[in-house]
Amino acid sequence: MTEPRLIEISPVTRVEGHGKVTIHLDRDNNVEEARLHIVEFRGFERFIRGRLLWEVPVIVQRLCGICPVSHHLAAAKAMDQIVGVDVLPPTAEKMRRLMHYGQVMQSHVLHFFHLSAPDLLFGFDAPAARRNIFEVLKENPELGRRAVMMRKFGQDVIEATAGKKIHGTGAIPGGINRNLPIATRDRFLKQIDEMQDWAQDALKLARDYTLDHADLVKSFGAFPSSHMSLVREMDGALDLYHGVMRAIDAQGESIINGLNYNDYHTVLTEDVRSWSYMKFPFIQALGPVDGWYRVGPLSRMNTAAFIDTPLANLAHKELRNATGGLPNHTTLTTHWARMIEVLHCVEKIRELLNDDDLQGSDLVAKGDRRHEGVGVIEAPRGNLIHHYKVDENDQVTFCNLIVSTTHNNEGMNRAVKDVAVKHLSGQEKITEGMLNHIEVAIRAYDPCLSCATHALGQMPLQVELFDANGGLLDTAAQSA
Repeated sequence: MTEPRLIEISPVTRVEGHGKVTIHLDRDNNVEEARLHIVEFRGFERFIRGRLLWEVPVIVQRLCGICPVSHHLAAAKAMDQIVGVDVLPPTAEKMRRLMHYGQVMQSHVLHFFHLSAPDLLFGFDAPAARRNIFEVLKENPELGRRAVMMRKFGQDVIEATAGKKIHGTGAIPGGINRNLPIATRDRFLKQIDEMQDWAQDALKLARDYTLDHADLVKSFGAFPSSHMSLVREMDGALDLYHGVMRAIDAQGESIINGLNYNDYHTVLTEDVRSWSYMKFPFIQALGPVDGWYRVGPLSRMNTAAFIDTPLANLAHKELRNATGGLPNHTTLTTHWARMIEVLHCVEKIRELLNDDDLQGSDLVAKGDRRHEGVGVIEAPRGNLIHHYKVDENDQVTFCNLIVSTTHNNEGMNRAVKDVAVKHLSGQEKITEGMLNHIEVAIRAYDPCLSCATHALGQMPLQVELFDANGGLLDTAAQSA
């Protein structure tokens, strides 16, 4: 029997800012506790105060270099309300939707192929030097090429609608500042069949992995939880751009259904813990112990009644059938859900490209000025809430942001503990493979606080093992 020990994984780089994982072992080397700590305070909600409402949709994108469109659109939707616009001109809404589908597509493709595919293709215990996109390219050059070109297509859609691939200016309070030229539309239409074929192949890869490794999937970071997302108001369909709030419990029973997202604060509360700067939201009616929930691709598959594009809807039905229609709680199934959404985005992009409204000239609406607005969107990683108050001088006086990873905070902590218990309990020496199992659990959520979470290669994890007196017993590191 040994003294109690602490394993620390620091830093964890694919989260917003700086984070670490601490794992507490008892005298028998069994895991007592495991936590994901966010150790950097950024204060974005404070320094946005005083900025003009027109600036906000552009400024808030600086939270993220991979999914700035999500913050751009959530802020724009909030500012729509402040300038008194409840219904956008058709061209404005459809251009924003096109922008968003391009964003979700490229972000999901980046995450799946560049960050997660090396683990899925080569195994969690494969040598670190093998688990990267360059080895994927060597092993399957065509798969790697498709990954690059699919992401490029999504980024090109963003550039055409937002003005730039990163930190664009397309969405403005009350509408949009451009339409889609016919020549650009035709260029995208020439590529859309190929994108759809590739999206179906990527979906098959994720689906087959999930079903072929069912025992691993069911035992790896899998636990019951509630789930939350937006759904389309009229019929409960998946809607990544707009909708009403829906939350279900672990058995699929309704907790929140059809709530106007302007009233999010009446059902959600943000808790704090002494060991992390990231908040812990929970559903008020269930309390802080039982009210936590998950968001993101898998949660959207659980909450949506159906998907309104045919190929993605068939895939959604198959995923739901894997659990007999009940909510799916297996963390690794998130990759399958992501690829369903990629296919859905491609189908929606095709639909929009064939809509003449994209060439319309009515781009901005006006209304009676208000002093408060809420914008909510389904970002790639899950539900994203932007809430602002603006004074008579058009200056922001209040800002509250609940990003996807904040919603998932408790879920990520539970996934880390689940994997730690199963792969570290009883171990005296740390192996690189053990580190990667924990990394895989975190990565499945594609965590993002500043949203600049994607990095090439592995997490540069460092784990140190200390005795109860603080003496260093063992060290293991995983290179970047």
